[in-house]
Amino acid sequence: MAATAAAATLAAATSTFLRRSPLLRPHGLRVARDFAPRRFVCHAASSTNEEAAARAAAATADTGGPTIFDKIIAKEIPSSIVYEDEKVLAFRDINPQAPVHVLVIPKLRDGLTGLDKAEPRHADILGQLLYAAKVVAEKEGVADGYRVVINNGAEGCQSVYHLHVHVLGGRQMKWPPG
Repeated sequence: MAATAAAATLAAATSTFLRRSPLLRPHGLRVARDFAPRRFVCHAASSTNEEAAARAAAATADTGGPTIFDKIIAKEIPSSIVYEDEKVLAFRDINPQAPVHVLVIPKLRDGLTGLDKAEPRHADILGQLLYAAKVVAEKEGVADGYRVVINNGAEGCQSVYHLHVHVLGGRQMKWPPG
């Protein structure tokens, strides 16, 4: 009896894992778009890791070296591009927090490593980032409800110091956010 229960639990876990992993999903299996992903690790551990990553990134924030986003813009690192124009690039987040999770970044950093570095000369690109977020939401089918997030600094859990906008949707957003 215990072996049967264990086998059923393993089968359910495997099925769940396959539904959540696009790389391991059988070709014909479709997952409903409104599927809300669940985390395998507890939120406290995940939050602590994000906070540690943000603190580590802050230590080298303004060194001027290339960021992972600079490498994505240069096509040195592959990404799943959703939208691109002459000023911004939008691509899927590799660690999505919602069924739709797209990052929108300026192609030219121009000292804009975080929102706290914004100056009057950045007004055009800041507006372009928000406009691109709206276009991404439309393209991704979440224009009726989505969230736009900018993390700033270590306490805001910013882990890449190249200003970026998160577009999150495809599930009910909660308030207040974490």
